[in-house]
Amino acid sequence: MTDPLVSLPAFRETAAERLGAFSSTTVRDSPGSRRAGVVVCVVEHGGAPSVILIKRADRGRNAGQWGLPGGRVDEGETPEEAALRELHEELGLAVGPGEVLGALDDFPAASGFAITPIVVAPAEPGPLRPSPDEVHSVHHVSLGRLAADDTPRWVPQLDGGHLLQMRLRPDWVVHAPTGAMLWQFREVVLLGREVRVADFLQPDWTRN
Repeated sequence: MTDPLVSLPAFRETAAERLGAFSSTTVRDSPGSRRAGVVVCVVEHGGAPSVILIKRADRGRNAGQWGLPGGRVDEGETPEEAALRELHEELGLAVGPGEVLGALDDFPAASGFAITPIVVAPAEPGPLRPSPDEVHSVHHVSLGRLAADDTPRWVPQLDGGHLLQMRLRPDWVVHAPTGAMLWQFREVVLLGREVRVADFLQPDWTRN
């Protein structure tokens, strides 16, 4: 079998199988709770299957932070519908519901949002057209880099816990919530391990 880390069709097949066997958890709605959907979008980049990450615009919610394409669920939408809508609005990529491979666990962010990550690997997503109002820059991280042993780093905290850092390059470190979702994607989809992330520590600045 072709390695899913280097072949987009092989990744698509492996992801559909592993996500189909994975029982994702859903955060229950409560008074004042808000929902969001984001997309782990895998495309060919530089000859390798890669996940799209964005650095958000320098204004608005989560200004300047690393993130996955996505945003708030509007009234009448599902998290999946919101995630695909935001993917189109932020990056110009048109992905239909039939191209969704599955979902990971809802992540209860410190900002008050329950974030649902969905995984897609579209065959023909079209060219990237980032919205300057929402996206400062677009970046790609290869599946091989995500799966590398030295990508996750667990930093001890004074309270005895550990803070996850996803070290995508020496100068590129991503924390929870995005880092937690990337870690679960890595473990569940790329490495075939069942893990949970709802209790991961989040830096204080992610509360904004």
